[in-house]
Amino acid sequence: MADILPLTHKRVLAIALPIVLSNATVPILGIVDTGVVGQLGEAAPIGAVGIGAIILSSVYWIFGFLRMGTTGLTSQASGAGDVEEVDALLSRALLVGLAAGLVMIAAQALIFRGAFWVSPASAEVEALARDYMQIRIWSAPATIALYGITGWLIAQERTRAVLIIQVGMNGANILLSYYLGLVQGWGVTGVAWATFVAEWGGLLVGLWMCRSVFARPAWLTAQRVFDLARLKHMAVVNTDILIRSVLLQAIFVSFLFFAADFGDVQLAANQILMQFLQVTAYALDGFAFAAEAMVGQALGARARAALRRSAVLSSLWGAIVCVLLAVSFALFGATVIDIMTTAPEVREAARIYLPYMVAAPIAGVAAWMLDGIFIGATRTKDMRNMMIVSAVLYFITVIPLMALFQNHGLWLALLLNFIVRGVTLGWKYPALEAQAGRPASGPVAAT
Repeated sequence: MADILPLTHKRVLAIALPIVLSNATVPILGIVDTGVVGQLGEAAPIGAVGIGAIILSSVYWIFGFLRMGTTGLTSQASGAGDVEEVDALLSRALLVGLAAGLVMIAAQALIFRGAFWVSPASAEVEALARDYMQIRIWSAPATIALYGITGWLIAQERTRAVLIIQVGMNGANILLSYYLGLVQGWGVTGVAWATFVAEWGGLLVGLWMCRSVFARPAWLTAQRVFDLARLKHMAVVNTDILIRSVLLQAIFVSFLFFAADFGDVQLAANQILMQFLQVTAYALDGFAFAAEAMVGQALGARARAALRRSAVLSSLWGAIVCVLLAVSFALFGATVIDIMTTAPEVREAARIYLPYMVAAPIAGVAAWMLDGIFIGATRTKDMRNMMIVSAVLYFITVIPLMALFQNHGLWLALLLNFIVRGVTLGWKYPALEAQAGRPASGPVAAT
């Protein structure tokens, strides 16, 4: 069993701030990509990049279990002092990630056909979106494998390494998007090629950051890597997170598809507003990831008081960030919209729904922070079940709300989903904390 490091505000910030800084480049990337095609002065390219990116990101985040499950399992192994298991978990994550990416490449025709069958866009938007996705799909193995690397690094609080990976990858993507999309005049396909190159480069940097593991034997020891009990535990954890991720992404995909029914202008406006939501999620990620690492280590060490303090400290900082974001969106949101598109009708439509972006950080803070706490504890069954409850409520309410309030109803249904997730996970938290006071069982007990 490893010693628990002091649980202080300084430790939370040391974990979180590199993630916040690295994640800051991700919405900037979305803004640049949207802005590049937005300079064409038409709604269709904005909608195409938006739909293409959300389809691929949604499928990728079906495999988001790899990042989350790896963080929870690795942090608990680290807290229990099992260095060999920490190394073996990296090997398992890489194998799963590369295999999942190859499956996506093989199934690309079905993925694209299915996405547009569920909710077809206009002919122009769909054609441009297909061009975009047919390029980006070939970096799927790199993208998904990097989820595992990122989760493994976060579990050990090596968030500066994550910062280097993300800033390098997203910085290259931004520069290449501008150069290929605007300077070379490739438009939508230029943005796609930029992402392809950046994602493979990110994987190489990630492997370099993990190079110390490759000097030790555990990552290549088949008996350890393919241990049946640990593989079964990993499969259970990841299956629960997979179901949760599928439902979460179904909500976001359906959101843009529902918006497509209101026309290309409204679709483009919602795509721009989703960048505000991305800013919120990525800003909170740093503190949710801090919760994952610290809660997981505390649970691995069976330290109940440390678990509670980890949850409280990380959530306090998450709440502070959400208040600051809400104020910033209220003050500067209209200016950001004007920067992101030159189309007057899209600007006007986006401003109408900006108040929902002001409300979103407050509505979602509990859900985002409790996600991190439950991931660190690998209480994935609770996460799965509470996501089922909130997703069912979303799909029950979204149609009648849209019928009554059109696009306003769509945004209301999304914010309601955030609130329900937070409330239901909060209801399950006491059982999570109690788990740290009981003797370990399963793979953790074997360490």
